[in-house]
Parts: sequence; structure tokens; C-alpha cells
Amino acid sequence: MNTATDTTHCDDLMTALTVFRKDAARVHRWGGTLAAHLADGSRLLVAGNGGSAAQAQHLTAELVGRYRADRPPFSALALHADTSATTAIANDYGVQEIFARQVGAHGRAGDLLMLLSTSGASANLLVAATEARRLGMTVWALTGPAPNPLQAAADDALCVRADSTATVQELHLVAVHMLCESFDSAIERHTARPRRSPARQHWAVTGKERP
Repeated sequence: MNTATDTTHCDDLMTALTVFRKDAARVHRWGGTLAAHLADGSRLLVAGNGGSAAQAQHLTAELVGRYRADRPPFSALALHADTSATTAIANDYGVQEIFARQVGAHGRAGDLLMLLSTSGASANLLVAATEARRLGMTVWALTGPAPNPLQAAADDALCVRADSTATVQELHLVAVHMLCESFDSAIERHTARPRRSPARQHWAVTGKERP
């Protein structure tokens, strides 16, 4: 067994984590913003490909279920999880439209879209970001090293500085857990306020009833 080789991955992760800690304030800010939006009836849409799809679904599970302490459920959808929709859209419109089409269906002004990509260059995520911005949604990106196209297409981005795709994905999971931690801490400040229904939130933003 080559011990040096076996520990290289851990060494790379520790190095990247040291740099990543400097972005803790950004994740904390996202958690507060997410709490404010979801507590007022908005929703979070999340998308990614491959391993990033698993990370996206992990995040939505924590928000609809719970992270640590018990609290009300909040609206969060992982767009890849509807396999019938994604395969139908890919077949009829092309793979690049699988997330944008769903953003157009489910997203409303005031909602948030989080896109996860280790490369920051996935075409289907870039098209989704464009559609979300058109609708008046806020777009966040979790990516690999900057600069990258998804960083440029988002309102805000956390770009992990690591050479290995595996290390980027691992730190994306750290970011997901930090986001949930910050969200849970912030949500207590908003539950004391009257909570709007999604329809009332949509009315406040657009003047139209939400379907």
C-alpha cells in the first residue's frame, strides 16, 4: 500500500478547505437571504448534473425535511428529480433545456435558483440561469475555480479553488451544510412575522395571483 498516495486526497482537501473558510461569510449571508425569502412564501429551485445533482437533492431534502432541530417545512425543489419531466424535455427540446423549461414552469419573481457545477460550464445550467434572470429570480452558483461562465451568469457565486473535481464536490457539501446551519439560525428571526402564502407573495411581487 502506497501511504503517500493514499493521503494525497486528504492533503488536497485540507488545503482547499483552508482557503474555503474565507468564504464562510458569503454562505452565512446566503442562509439569511434564503430564510427571508422562504419564510415569506418564496421557493428555492436547485439543479446540477451527476454528483452535483446529488448535492442539489441533499440540500432540498434538508429544507423540506429538517437539518437538525425540528422546524416547519419550506419549499425547495431539485429539478433533476422529476425523471419523467427531464427525459421528456430532453427528448422534445434538447438536453440544454431540461432545467430552463422547469424554471419557467415553477419559478416566479422573488424565488431563488441555486446551480451546482464543478466546471461552471454546463450548458443546461447556463440556460437555466438565463431563464431565471428573465423571470426576476435570484441566481446563486456553487462552482469550481473562477473565472467560469456560470459565475458570470449568476447574481452571486461561491467558487471553490481546488484542482480536483472530487475536492470541489466535497467542499460543495460543506457549503450545503453551512447554508442549512445558517438558514436554521436565521429562520427563527422570521417565524415571528406573519408568514405569507406563496400566492400572496407572488401577488406582492407581480400583482398577479400565483397559480
